[in-house]
Amino acid sequence: MSLIQELVKKGILEKSRAAALEYEARASGEREEEVILEKKIVSEDFLFGLKSALLKIPLKVVSPVDVSLECLETIPEESAKYYKIIPLKKEGNNLEIGMVYPEDLKAREAIEFLARRDKFTYQIYLLTLSNFKELLKKYRNLRKEVSRALEELKTEIKVEKPKFRAVEIERMVEQAPISKVVAVILRHAVDGNASDIHIEPGQKKLRVRFRLDGILHSSIFLPLRIAPAVITRIKILSNLKIDETRVPQDGRFSVTIEGRSVDFRVSTFPTILGEKAVMRILDPSQRKVTFKDLGVFGRNLEVIKRSLKKSYGMILSTGPTGSGKTTTLYAILALFNKEEVNVMTLEDPVEYLIEGVNQSQIRPEIGYTFASGLRSLLRQDPDVLMVGEIRDEETASLAIHAALTGHSVLSTLHTTNTLGVIPRLIDMGIQPFLLPPTLSVMIAQRLVRKLCPYCRKKVKASKEAKEIISKELKNLSASIIKKEGLPDSVLRKDQFYIYQPVGCKRCNNVGYAGRIGIFEILEMTPSLSKIVLEKPSEDKIYREAQRQGMTTMKQDGILKVLKGITSLEEVLRVAQEK
Repeated sequence: MSLIQELVKKGILEKSRAAALEYEARASGEREEEVILEKKIVSEDFLFGLKSALLKIPLKVVSPVDVSLECLETIPEESAKYYKIIPLKKEGNNLEIGMVYPEDLKAREAIEFLARRDKFTYQIYLLTLSNFKELLKKYRNLRKEVSRALEELKTEIKVEKPKFRAVEIERMVEQAPISKVVAVILRHAVDGNASDIHIEPGQKKLRVRFRLDGILHSSIFLPLRIAPAVITRIKILSNLKIDETRVPQDGRFSVTIEGRSVDFRVSTFPTILGEKAVMRILDPSQRKVTFKDLGVFGRNLEVIKRSLKKSYGMILSTGPTGSGKTTTLYAILALFNKEEVNVMTLEDPVEYLIEGVNQSQIRPEIGYTFASGLRSLLRQDPDVLMVGEIRDEETASLAIHAALTGHSVLSTLHTTNTLGVIPRLIDMGIQPFLLPPTLSVMIAQRLVRKLCPYCRKKVKASKEAKEIISKELKNLSASIIKKEGLPDSVLRKDQFYIYQPVGCKRCNNVGYAGRIGIFEILEMTPSLSKIVLEKPSEDKIYREAQRQGMTTMKQDGILKVLKGITSLEEVLRVAQEK
């Protein structure tokens, strides 16, 4: 069986390219499936659907929650990894087994051996590579691994008192089980695509929560007596003062997980019940994003592309903490990052290391601030510079000066929307006449959860939903709606179809998978320049934004609802009335 040749038969691949792919597979030792998916010739679902039909073996999609730990014990983890096989369901002596490569005779022989040894019958199902990798993580169950480490700890130290002296805490941290507990928490958070880890003491338990797609979920509860040791272990990794528990501390560390380096930004905070630690997960492999990934489409994409053609000017991103501002700026920065361009940044903290970009971490405690750093940075002959945040008049003035003297400047500002950017800069002491020639684009954004594409349900909008949608579309021009590729029924506003979350095995029955941005992007135009030079107010700026055809964050969210990207409830949750 050759999947590459099957794709040729279906007219998806040309014979010449098929021969090249077959040679590449032989030379690299990779499977055909891996080469096809790596080249993105077809989707994984299509490829394994084709394979299922050829082998006459049913393709199955299995959620990790449906595989019991007892079932997993029938096949050792080492064998599962090596042969790409995994037990799915056990009923009596019958076992359902998932295989990525059912045609592999050695894998079949291994299953036969296990079946004879353990006296079970089996049925084979085909699994996709991604589904198999997801299920393989089930072997490393968070509660099971932490419980095992805690059992080890019990045998190594006998503790009567609920609290420890400093010497005893340090001794506990040196014990391997505490290191294991922390390592297991970190790995499970990364495996689960969490963005943050919260470790917080309660009155009776130490609670560990992961933030997934913007929502915090409790993951495990640990004995309160090990809280000081766990926090101390995190402090040691982050090179923080372990004997200082009265004031907040910040740090970072890196660990290698699944062969890739992952950074953790750490913040400790004293509470009445003990120290709390929050770790932001900074995984570089998750941050290679395009504007499409970010959710920048249609008119918004046109405005950003126009601004990137200029050799100077300022692009400001606004929004609350955790709204994706830095990710957006990094995506823009990546477009500037070329051999002939000197790109430099001042950040607090440096979140992701970018090859080819000169990144610097500010240190206010030694007088190295955004303002002082920016003065030095301008002497480094930069073409493009990114300033993590404009916090004060001096930084704002220096950034404006840099843009005025021919540099491209990227930065963030804390305002609720784009309309507040110009008034905020003027409040900081920037003269209005300096803004039109320097300020190029203002971006405001929030993050919403994306609907799971496998289980979302298309429904006719209810009367209430239709009213909300109609109200937001009323101020959008037909040309903007057309650019979004929406059906004529949306233009006529006579019927709206939206999608609702359902929940399936692929999204762990949540109904959502991943996040995307909703944006409003305001461009500096001659009309807006005139308003700035006269007497700018949010009302006047809003009218100009409407004239430009700017979509508000709520309107952008509604357009994404009509495209089936997110739900109406999610947009209403995030994009509050302004």
